[in-house]
Amino acid sequence: MASYDVIVIGSGPGGYVAAIRCAQLGLKTACVEGRETLGGTCLNVGCIPSKALLHASHMLHEAEENFAKMGLKGKSPSVDWKQMLSYKDDTIGQNTKGIEFLFKKNKIDWLKGWGSIPEAGKVKVGDDTHEAKNIIVATGSEPAALKGVEVDEKVVVTSTGALELGKVPKKLVVIGAGVIGLELGSVYARLGSEVTVVEFLDHITPGMDAEVQKTLQRTLKKQGLKFIMGAAVQKTEATKTKAKVHYKLRKDDSEEVLDADVVLVSTGRRPYTDGLGLSELGVEMSDKGQVKTDEHWRTNVKGIYAIGDAIDGPMLAHKAEDEGMAAAEVIAGRHGHVNYGVIPSVIYTHPEVAAVGKTEAELKDEGRAYKVGKFPFMGNARAKAMFAGDGFVKLIADKETDRILGCHIIGPGAGDLIHEVCVAMEFGASAEDLALTCHAHPTFSEAVREAALACGDGAIHA
Repeated sequence: MASYDVIVIGSGPGGYVAAIRCAQLGLKTACVEGRETLGGTCLNVGCIPSKALLHASHMLHEAEENFAKMGLKGKSPSVDWKQMLSYKDDTIGQNTKGIEFLFKKNKIDWLKGWGSIPEAGKVKVGDDTHEAKNIIVATGSEPAALKGVEVDEKVVVTSTGALELGKVPKKLVVIGAGVIGLELGSVYARLGSEVTVVEFLDHITPGMDAEVQKTLQRTLKKQGLKFIMGAAVQKTEATKTKAKVHYKLRKDDSEEVLDADVVLVSTGRRPYTDGLGLSELGVEMSDKGQVKTDEHWRTNVKGIYAIGDAIDGPMLAHKAEDEGMAAAEVIAGRHGHVNYGVIPSVIYTHPEVAAVGKTEAELKDEGRAYKVGKFPFMGNARAKAMFAGDGFVKLIADKETDRILGCHIIGPGAGDLIHEVCVAMEFGASAEDLALTCHAHPTFSEAVREAALACGDGAIHA
């Protein structure tokens, strides 16, 4: 029986970061992982492979739509789907091997297998039981099930199956207009699929800024995606090669059927804590299956912590990473902190969408007075030169103090641009602080500065 200061269960972004930080702080650390590779859902079947396919398919779009405009003429490239999947797999391999290298560098033991907690202070992996003064549950999440829809990962798939289809489907039906559905729907639309998105609500990307939602949906429609809104999926029927999706329109209860070669179910995710033995230990759980923790990521059972998708909050890899580092600090006797008010979210469609902080709807509900500075990318020289003038930056500031409360971007490089606003918010900056900061020209970032200027006397280029 091996003995550790910390055993982390799960090697996703939350788990592996927690393990590395624990080791850096001088704690003898092990990490339990049952997959053949480290990195969890994110690196193996989530964020990383989907971004590889988004990049590859966007390059195809550029070749087909924009190369000739720039004087780059020639035959458009054809799609070698097997090679594209090979590129995706190579990207996964480089990243997962990188985590393995970091474990060796930091002297972290990889306990290969699936873990359970038979009692406080003990972790069972296979036939072996290990002792741990502290245990961090970082087991992530899995796709949420939908009544009447049976997933086989061949014809009716989750994001996992959608990343390794045998061929590009002629007709793809996406159930759910959230981040995963729109990203993977975009990939296949660029590769030639006829993509139809079926969404229960009357708007896409729940929780996002309303103006961003409308602009993104309008842009994706131009790219060929079809949307059926206000539709409740009743069931799917699948054969070996085809599927039918039955849905009911909420406005009049009329029932319709869609034919598809592949159906992607992207209706959210649920915490994955099965088999850990948490209930038997008396660990408090929420009605949604989340592990309950206090402000220091401690459960009600001494020595057991939980982070990431397994607990409350947005299911984002970087949120899990922050909690992993913070929990490690707490275990080491330091002060761990996560600012939940400044956690950015990004959708990697084209254009990208990024947000941080409050939306206008949230501030209205709070009754807080605010002002908005907005700037279109059509007024940004760099964006126009790159055929990326669609979209805008919207900065929201307190009406009295000018303190930045939130930012919503749809446009080129939005996922990177959002972070100067994150830093500004961490320092409690005002819109004027951002507006007075020199930004290099010509860059996309100038649009953020212009939005900040628009919170005051007005943008220069609009």
